[in-house]
Amino acid sequence: MTSVPARRKRSQRGSGELLRDEIVAAARDLLAESGSSDAVSIRRVADAVGVTPPSIYLHFADKWALLEAVVSTVFEELDRAMLAAAEGIEDPLAVLCAYGLAYVDFAVEHPEHYRLATMERHSELDGMSNLDHALSDSAFIHMLDAVSACMAAGLYAQGDPLPLAMSLWAAAHGVASLLITKPFLPWGDRRAFATRALGSAAMGLAVIDMHGGEMTPEQGRAWIGDEWARQR
Repeated sequence: MTSVPARRKRSQRGSGELLRDEIVAAARDLLAESGSSDAVSIRRVADAVGVTPPSIYLHFADKWALLEAVVSTVFEELDRAMLAAAEGIEDPLAVLCAYGLAYVDFAVEHPEHYRLATMERHSELDGMSNLDHALSDSAFIHMLDAVSACMAAGLYAQGDPLPLAMSLWAAAHGVASLLITKPFLPWGDRRAFATRALGSAAMGLAVIDMHGGEMTPEQGRAWIGDEWARQR
């Protein structure tokens, strides 16, 4: 026998935004529980909220518009997590590394939402997953600001911070993606691995900038050899 969702009481005037928030929260929960955007449907969301499907369409044109709203809330939460991780830190390079580690932590703790936002390709999601959307996201803007602060402090060469921020974002995304999709590999302590990988990227780019922005493996080996020799 098919269960009928409990009917919501008629909403008070001006409560449409509250219902919208409930719809987004229900879709977010269903995505986390099912592990797949395919399992999230307008009907299932309506059942979870206790409304009829037409009530969902008053707020969202279709399922993908709803999932876009879910992704937006996830990135807003990621942004808050990054800012909290760097609170009280003054050194700009340490801030940059704290942002990167918070990014990885958040992705691993919200794997299905992160996968939908950054690792799946749906024609319906093209409008929300293009580069302009990603670069306008506040979490990336904070990373860009941190790179600019490192440049101002003389840790990176002065110039456009975007290429460096993109490189560091790629490093954080790579670490997060591998930890999510290949958790069975011998990573050891997850946070220690992420800290080492992200720190290597951030500080490695600083070393390359010290050498004019380019460094071949041979030049790198010679420089490292000289540094070790100085310490002996």
